[in-house]
Amino acid sequence: MLDQDQPHFDALETRSAEAREADIARDLPEQVARAQALPGYGDSFAGVDAGAITDRAVLAALPVLRKSELGRAQAAASPFGGFTTRPASGFAHIFQSPGPIYEPGDVSADWWRIGRFLHAVGIGAGDIVQNCFGYHLTPAGMIFESGARAVGAAVLPAGVGQTELQVRAAADVGSTAYAGTPDYLKVILDKADEMGVSLGITKAAVGGGALFPSLRQEYADRGIRCLQNYATADLGNIAYESPAMDGMIVDEGVIVEIVRPGTGDPVAEGEVGEVVVTTLNPDYPLIRFATGDLSAVLSGVSPCGRTNMRIKGWMGRADQTTKIKGMFVRPEQVAEFVARHPEVVRARVVATREGEMDAMTVQVEVEGTAPERYADSVVACLKLKGRVEVMAPGSLPNDGKVIDDQRSYD
Repeated sequence: MLDQDQPHFDALETRSAEAREADIARDLPEQVARAQALPGYGDSFAGVDAGAITDRAVLAALPVLRKSELGRAQAAASPFGGFTTRPASGFAHIFQSPGPIYEPGDVSADWWRIGRFLHAVGIGAGDIVQNCFGYHLTPAGMIFESGARAVGAAVLPAGVGQTELQVRAAADVGSTAYAGTPDYLKVILDKADEMGVSLGITKAAVGGGALFPSLRQEYADRGIRCLQNYATADLGNIAYESPAMDGMIVDEGVIVEIVRPGTGDPVAEGEVGEVVVTTLNPDYPLIRFATGDLSAVLSGVSPCGRTNMRIKGWMGRADQTTKIKGMFVRPEQVAEFVARHPEVVRARVVATREGEMDAMTVQVEVEGTAPERYADSVVACLKLKGRVEVMAPGSLPNDGKVIDDQRSYD
């Protein structure tokens, strides 16, 4: 049980740079050796002396593992592609994310390391967390439930939807904290205002989408501290905000590199590049896993006293895959949509903001067809509802884009 009067989750957060690198020199060779023994990596590490991989510079010489490779490996060796040190039956949970990609999950020792982030938000014993991340197939709900357990908080496993019931439950059980996508909390709060119900939520741990400054300010005006983290289903917590709100602090259970997109070459501090992560989780040893996300390293350390590397946070995608309403939308899904309709020349997904909510429009190049014809296919292929806009053939820009993220992150 954690004492929330203590500013830090554990001593790892305030290690000196020398102590952190010494721990990496001890732990990284063991992790690379685990990976070498797994069939999923094949010949990727052939001839590599795992014992010599003791720092970030040497790590940078190893190949990058991309999610597309993970998907192909899983297709050949279901469900985890030979990348786990346990069989599927040895995990507490098996999840499916869009792709589909399968991820393992466990209930031991804050397996995804989210407790560190919730502690930074101020969530702990005595709190009731309204967990509005999904619990079905995808792992986010269980990821945050695991973190709540690590800090001693109770959980209301709410998921998404049925907003009136969400409001009633929050009021009846006395929810003090929210976990979910950044904009869904506003949906709940606005519904509570409409119903004339007063809620006691004062803390919010958000992820799965961008936290726009105007929305954070709206929550602050309501007396809610709202901090965000950066996590993935494969890697768990990667980085998180502290109350200093000065960049995102890299989690203690991963090694983060920023590399030039399309390569594995680290860029200079401050230069924007792709986030590549090596996890120290012994059950799922992903080495130099490319997230497809863009960020940059911030110089110095956080004013809150946590000493690990900081990154600027999510700055867009190195590829066209993007998150809309907390869900990844991939070019392959757009291609599947087009394949369902031979009359469609081209299609493009456009991500925008309407008020404080994500919005998705699917622009379809087709001759004289009603947009309603494509609504069901949009949901089936993209897993999200969106507006359909029918356009004349040849009217979309000839720039190769199938996903156009027009949201501003300033």
